[in-house]
Amino acid sequence: MCGRFDLHARPDGVARSIGATAAEPELTSAWGYNITPGRSILTVYAGSSPQEPVLGLGWWGFRPQWAGDDAPAPINARAEKVASSRYFRDSFAHRRCLIPANGWFEWQPTSSGKQPWYVSAADAPLIFYAGLWADSDQAPGRCCAIITEPARGIAETIHPRMPLVLAPEAITAWLDPSLTTRPAIRRSVQRIDPARLTAWPVSSRVNRPSEDDATLIEPVEG
Repeated sequence: MCGRFDLHARPDGVARSIGATAAEPELTSAWGYNITPGRSILTVYAGSSPQEPVLGLGWWGFRPQWAGDDAPAPINARAEKVASSRYFRDSFAHRRCLIPANGWFEWQPTSSGKQPWYVSAADAPLIFYAGLWADSDQAPGRCCAIITEPARGIAETIHPRMPLVLAPEAITAWLDPSLTTRPAIRRSVQRIDPARLTAWPVSSRVNRPSEDDATLIEPVEG
């Protein structure tokens, strides 16, 4: 799963990295070392073309307008079912987005409790999760979810699932609105090579959502 992540890259740096323009005047509220569900996060949408992406905000908790106030608001969507699920299939076909991050946190069961780990790409300071969005009554008017898949590489030693991290060359294809079917998307979109992932144990301070500083991603003895 992906229930906590880090985006300490500033929004203007994220925008420059993929040539995106900003849709909202104020995006710094989506920045942080300890990003939790139930808040606005940075998201990247297709603009007038996939080559002209737009950086905006989305509420992390997927509840489309048609679903109703009592419907669930999942933060993740399983890759295995996302194309067929009634809840996600329309967004998978027509409303895909990128969710930028520097890395994510996962908790590994141990004999003395759960040890938090930080996972990122060893050779890239910024990564992009495959995400979905929908129109929402929740401000800022969009809601989103992060697609997850079975864990690969070093992430598999920590937790059975991980966010679907896109290979850099697949970013434009993921936003391409002309790709609407699962076979077409799978042919054009690649995941990150798991050999590029790295991970280390971090302080249990990250367990508290109120904690938010650079020391949260520093390694500690596991």
